[in-house]
Order: sequence, then C-alpha cells, then structure tokens
Amino acid sequence: MKTQAPIGVLDSGLGGLSVLVALRQRMPAEDFVYCADSGNAPWGERSPDFITQRCDRIVNFLLEQDAKAIVLACNTATAIAAEHLRCWCPVPVIGIEPAVKPAVQSSPSGKIGVLATSRTIESPRYASLLERFAQDAHVISQPAPGLMECVEQGRFDAPSTRSLLSRYLTPMLGAGVDTLVLGCTHYPFLSPVIGELTGNKLRILEPGPAVAKVTRDRLSSTGTLRSGSRQGTETFYIKDVQRFSHTLSLLWPEKRPAHELPV
Repeated sequence: MKTQAPIGVLDSGLGGLSVLVALRQRMPAEDFVYCADSGNAPWGERSPDFITQRCDRIVNFLLEQDAKAIVLACNTATAIAAEHLRCWCPVPVIGIEPAVKPAVQSSPSGKIGVLATSRTIESPRYASLLERFAQDAHVISQPAPGLMECVEQGRFDAPSTRSLLSRYLTPMLGAGVDTLVLGCTHYPFLSPVIGELTGNKLRILEPGPAVAKVTRDRLSSTGTLRSGSRQGTETFYIKDVQRFSHTLSLLWPEKRPAHELPV
C-alpha cells in the first residue's frame, strides 16, 4: 500500500465533515476522498440491508480511488455495516461510535444523554456499548429524527431546528443530565445552538477527535502514514450534488469542487 494513497471517508451525508475536520487537523499531509450519500439520506431511518448495500458500493468506489484506509464517518454505518465491511475490504476500516465510555468517565453525576439516530440506538452494537461501559450510569438515549436533515439543508439555527432540539433536550435537562454525547456526526454542527438552548450547562462530546486519533495510529502502525510539510487535499463526491453543494460550502470553508457520486 502506497503512503501517497488517499484516505477514504464515507457518510450518509455531509455530517461526516465534522470528522474530516478532525482528520485534517491530526494528519495535515494526507489526501482525503470524501463520499456523501446525501441523495439517499437519512440512513438512520433506512433498513439494515439498504445501509449495507450502500456501504458496499461506496467502499468499492473508494477502493477504485486507491484508498489506503476507509473511515466510516457515520455512526449508523458503523453500527450496521462495519463488521461486514471488515470481512471483505482489503484495507483497514475505521468505525465510529457514540462516546459513551468517556462520557461516563467524565460525568460528575453519572447522568448521560445520547442524541443519535433511531437505527444507531436500536443496534446491538449500541446495546453492547452501554453494557460494557454504562452499567453504573443513568443514560437517556434519545432518537433524534429530523436533526440530520436540518444539517443537510443548512438550517443550523432555524426555528424548526431549535424546536426539534428543545423537544429532545428538555427531558435530559429535567433528568439532571450533565454530559451530552452527540451520536451522529451531523450533530456537532448544531453544538452552538445546543449550548445556547441549554445555557451551556452540558459538556458536549463530539466523535471526530477520537476517530482521527485511531486512524492516525492505525496508519502509523502499518507504515502508511503520510508525513512532511505538504498540505493535503480533499476531493468531494456527493449523491445529488446540485442539491447539496451549497451546504458543503457552508460546512467546509475551503472552497473545493464537488463531483456527483457515481454509485
């Protein structure tokens, strides 16, 4: 595997850009190919078979781009398809999961809130996560339908977005939650509004930094980490690019051309 090969990143949409920010910060010399299946989103309400099939097709496309590793910048994709992908994919597949363990370790009260898609919360992988790390904690797992679409459409601070967030956060605040886990990579783009709505009373844990560290460590251990003073590049492929290119420009400040995802 060539050190100069890019890292492939996939998400159901553009929320995984929150992970790409962390990847870029930790590995500035690497090139990234980012695939967003925005035209088929949200995955959180899709069947496991659909999610697995889309992951297969996108990962195959990334392998055609010579990706040396695949980052699943999507909690739903990780919960449903990560183990399946690792059975056949010839390069490392790095998944992502809600930061339950660090939340439990850092929460003064042991009262944790988790915002995630329905598919993530209903998955055996999430149940295992709670069983392993949160048996002595009080965890409120809140499905959050609609929030992913708010981000995809660039409605970060719209009244409808605030209304949804208030509906999902109010029970957590009433239960005394002090730590909030963002269990979908779209949700970090809503952190400023979450802070405002909660009076900045919640410690918010985002998934990007942890997966960036794991990715860097994995590449370093296999001798495929790219280093040096060069500035890496990003190439974007989006399903239904005409509909979502504006949101990309809002979420990724460096202007990059976006291409139609061909699979």
